[in-house]
Amino acid sequence: MTPLPRKVAVIGAGDIGCGWAALCAAAGWPVAIFDANAQGLERAAAEVPRRARAMVALERATQGMVERGLLELQLGRSLLQAVQDADWVIEAISEELIGKQKLFGALEQVAAPQALLTSSSSGLPPTELFARCRHQDRCLVAHPLNPPELIPLVELVPGARTSVASVARAQEYLRALGRMPIVLKKAVPGYVVGRIAAAVWRESIDLVLTGVIDVEDLDRAVSLGPAIGWGAAGPHLTYHLAAGDGGVTAFLQHLLASFEDWWGHLATWQQLDPEQQRTLTHSVERAYRGRLDGLREARDRRLSAILRALEQSRTA
Repeated sequence: MTPLPRKVAVIGAGDIGCGWAALCAAAGWPVAIFDANAQGLERAAAEVPRRARAMVALERATQGMVERGLLELQLGRSLLQAVQDADWVIEAISEELIGKQKLFGALEQVAAPQALLTSSSSGLPPTELFARCRHQDRCLVAHPLNPPELIPLVELVPGARTSVASVARAQEYLRALGRMPIVLKKAVPGYVVGRIAAAVWRESIDLVLTGVIDVEDLDRAVSLGPAIGWGAAGPHLTYHLAAGDGGVTAFLQHLLASFEDWWGHLATWQQLDPEQQRTLTHSVERAYRGRLDGLREARDRRLSAILRALEQSRTA
């Protein structure tokens, strides 16, 4: 069994980086977080403890482990100081290929030779991400969903030169954090989660922009409709179960023609023009104006309740 990391270094103090740091600290692991932007690092000094302690209230962590981890939380004064002695270095900067390539080139120079290097990219090709690294065997994508400290799924996307041992090590670290890693057999733009989310969101946007439904009702239609079924079973299993003993074979026999008709009417556009972007932005902001803090807290409570229910059903 792979030993737990003596220290985790998170590079990037945005929403994803703070989530990773909160998750690791809540497990009692020593964490260092660094950001080249001083304001971002200052924000992380308050945000990481807030999010780690919120996990206690949401019953996703114990207070003792959280406080133990927060006692060892470090704000890195430099990239070198942050990654020094780290067994796992998590990149969580903005989704921009050149910037990530430069960072991994720098990390290879300062990280310990045995350190695992992972990117939080949500869709960039891993072989391109790690192009400046000479030792790509220890590099791979570990893409979390937002917020990382609550949603357990993490996509692991190896590059062409990632070693099997590095993939296994990443899986063990993530499982020790209560995450559920899935490994992609090959890299595709957007990976798996991003592609599914992009397809659903495009159709959701189109239904709003074409006047079929308003923003709040669309969000209800997804969150209280297919998302509940998918949360319990996923799309393939949902349809496999839907036809009873006949399974997916019977489902296709009876409903494939309907789905094929609907597919012919789905949105196919590739870009939103500026006017469409303004309309969408106005619609979403008007729907949720002035309520974001409360809505974020409510979302986190619901996520935690859903996860508890799923966990209890697996052990029942």
